[in-house]
Amino acid sequence: MKRILAIDYGLRRVGLAVTDLLQMLAQPLETIDNRKIIDYLKAYMSREPVETIVLGEPKDLSGHDTDASEPVRQFKQKLMELFPDIPIVMVDERLTSRMAKQTLIDAGYKKHDRRNKKLVDTVAAALILQTYLETK
Repeated sequence: MKRILAIDYGLRRVGLAVTDLLQMLAQPLETIDNRKIIDYLKAYMSREPVETIVLGEPKDLSGHDTDASEPVRQFKQKLMELFPDIPIVMVDERLTSRMAKQTLIDAGYKKHDRRNKKLVDTVAAALILQTYLETK
């Protein structure tokens, strides 16, 4: 089987998570600088078979677009051009950063580690991916 890749796209950093080959578990992959994400994805996809890309869709608590919505749509368009054979699924990412921080607290991470935005972004991507897996 192929992996499912989740992306928590941000204006500065991009959190990534992937499934195992059986597509049962979501696991944080890493956080990449926004300016380097396309090169990273090209290299990653050349090494690892990816079946689906799950992209976090930013919404406010009322379900409306946020300031990040348009950049995410532009990023999705770029992904569609680069990887035309891989479907891209949008998943509501409301509260994933807050849930990621709580996950780190529950896992016993120290306050200093929980302030690491890269760590929070990868956990948020894993939560987006887990949400997708639960609906699949």
